[in-house]
Amino acid sequence: MISLTNKPVILIGNGGHASVLTEILLLKNYSVIGFTAPEHQDNLYGIPYLGTDDEIEKYDNEEIELVLGIGSVNVSSIREKLFNQFKDKGYTFSSVIHQNAIISTYAILNEGVQIMAGAVIEAFAEIADNTIINTSSSINHDCRIGKHCHISPGATLSGNVTVGDLTHIGTGSTIIQNVQIGSRVLIGAGSLVLQNIKDYSKAFGVPAKEV
Repeated sequence: MISLTNKPVILIGNGGHASVLTEILLLKNYSVIGFTAPEHQDNLYGIPYLGTDDEIEKYDNEEIELVLGIGSVNVSSIREKLFNQFKDKGYTFSSVIHQNAIISTYAILNEGVQIMAGAVIEAFAEIADNTIINTSSSINHDCRIGKHCHISPGATLSGNVTVGDLTHIGTGSTIIQNVQIGSRVLIGAGSLVLQNIKDYSKAFGVPAKEV
């Protein structure tokens, strides 16, 4: 389930998505120990570079939490691999929730979810582990969003939509009520989804068609 312990955190990554997360963490007065990346980089917030991801194992897994700062623009397994790698070593991922997100008290948020500014999550929606609900996206009542998904900025999911694991919903997409979208699916930006989409598919357009 969601972790909001306010333990010190280490950020994995230093790109644009990590930058947005860092600001949220600082606004909420988290102690950010530093960030990891494949090679030395500067950080616009002055957060120190710790080294590669291997440096994380120098920290007690009960004393810190991790924040996965790698985003995605397509179906990608990188976030899944990193999440599972460090979970297997006993680490916990902190959920990062912007203060201007609107979340029902009856919504269920699981470990490592990231909810950006202006996002709305309605009653009885469930967001599984390590999923991004990006800026100004809308998740209506009774939706089920799988693990390691990315719901991109401005996407709208009507009531009772199901999204499988590792699916990417493109910016500005609209999915009507009761639609089921499979795992490892790419929904193109601006698409209008009116029917179910099977696993491992790509769908684009208004209305969206599988390609």
